[in-house]
Amino acid sequence: MILRKLQAEIESKLFVGKAIIILGARQTGKTTLLKTLTKSYDNTLWLNADEADVIELFNHASSTRFKAVFAKHKIVVIDEAQRIDNIGLKLKLITDQIPEIQLIVTGSSAFELANSINEPLTGRKWEYKLFPISFAEMIEHHGFMEEHRMLFHRLLYGYYPEIVSNAGNEKNILKQLSDSYLYKDILMWEGIKKPDKLLKLLQALALQIGSEVSYNSLGNLLGLDNQTVEKYIQLLEQTFVIFQLPAFSRNHRKELKRGKKIYFYDTGIRNALIANFIEPELRNDIGALWENFVISERIKFLNYNNIWTNSYFWRSQDQQEIDYIEDRNGILYAFEIKWNAKKSQNISKGFANAYPNHEYRIINKENYEQFLTAENFVSI
Repeated sequence: MILRKLQAEIESKLFVGKAIIILGARQTGKTTLLKTLTKSYDNTLWLNADEADVIELFNHASSTRFKAVFAKHKIVVIDEAQRIDNIGLKLKLITDQIPEIQLIVTGSSAFELANSINEPLTGRKWEYKLFPISFAEMIEHHGFMEEHRMLFHRLLYGYYPEIVSNAGNEKNILKQLSDSYLYKDILMWEGIKKPDKLLKLLQALALQIGSEVSYNSLGNLLGLDNQTVEKYIQLLEQTFVIFQLPAFSRNHRKELKRGKKIYFYDTGIRNALIANFIEPELRNDIGALWENFVISERIKFLNYNNIWTNSYFWRSQDQQEIDYIEDRNGILYAFEIKWNAKKSQNISKGFANAYPNHEYRIINKENYEQFLTAENFVSI
């Protein structure tokens, strides 16, 4: 059993009078995490909102009915709660009227779940994101040397729990995930009329990791208008398939101010979308793949360790660039991410002159573990 970073954090929040909300893509291990957390509580009630009778229970919600159903249970888990209409108001009813019950809610669709619970559950919830297994979690599981030996494998197949625990069957599992299951919530949403366009958009994004993304260019490629492209990208982000990095700018003359890059939370999913599992040393996209891996693992680390930062990339009109920037406590931390450890690169003069209050570091295969496991990475 791989210990998840969120386990201790969530355990500390049990029975303090608030609902616990866990958001994350399907198959990232939300159910497994909760079964581990609740194994010492025999009277846990599990409700899966993918099942019709569970939805029916909530369609006729009242405090009297909930008290009758939940009476003998200490913990109530509602899985895939975004399926339930007006779920936020119904969760508020439970937390207000049955405070002795620990309510735990999971969802794989932030656009349906998070949006509907934020206002009703204001001050009544703890909210967390669960990602595919992280590099830091695997180090704690079996040590750095063992995980470092798996680096090529992780770049190709990623960190979904089923991938990590089923060596030899990675391609079949990734095919199932990337074909439809990961996007089930989007495809069932009434606003999606052309699922084939969604897949083509994902493939186009997979081919552009590490590069700036243009909605107009994507729209021309796919035969979609800019607004539809933007909507699809927002939905993919809210179902935890991709994430965006905006361009950093404080309005200096030559900076790009509105650009964005898009990365995948999991490199295995990205590679499956373009059916490319060529070994890293033979790939022509290894630099972009490595950049995606490092930045996505850094995002996991920041989330799990409650490190508040704004993340960006930077580029100037004359093509000077910084791969990744964190803006924290008045200091800009700038990083170049290089696959080839022998390559060194001085920081862009344009950036250094514009932002003298910065710290700079190159991240490569010789020091990446510090960046992905230590908060004070710059001073190491």
